[in-house]
Amino acid sequence: MTERTLDRIDRNILRVLQEDGRISNVELARRVNLSPTPCLERVRRLEQSNYIKGYMATLNPAKINVNLLVFVQITLEKTTSAFFEEFKTTIMQIPEVLECHMVSGGFDYLIKVRAADMTEYRGILGDKLAAAPGVSQTHSYVVMEEVKNTNILHVKDNF
Repeated sequence: MTERTLDRIDRNILRVLQEDGRISNVELARRVNLSPTPCLERVRRLEQSNYIKGYMATLNPAKINVNLLVFVQITLEKTTSAFFEEFKTTIMQIPEVLECHMVSGGFDYLIKVRAADMTEYRGILGDKLAAAPGVSQTHSYVVMEEVKNTNILHVKDNF
């Protein structure tokens, strides 16, 4: 299955599963107007073709004491392959880092971090982020209000 072969039903399956990954196959089939067996076959094809990378539970940060959300700009001392690789290897080992993106512009990486509070975040910043190999500068942006937070991708009708 290639991207060009996804039909309306496949796209609807992707939309529904993003909203409820625990939906039963019977209910999914009903929502996309298929019988259960062909629906299950389509889901398996979408999984095998890596359109569906996995399933997970979305946790409530307040319930597990990671209320503080911070975005961090990271600038490296040098922009060489060796510096990038060493930084990536280190950042992958920091569990409080939810996302790390190499970006173009005035800095090298944009990182998303969750912590219990400012005290914990200061420790993460000083002991882990700023101490990572090659880091020359950091800038932190504490989130005051999460206006939109979703992992649901817009599934276009014409891709």
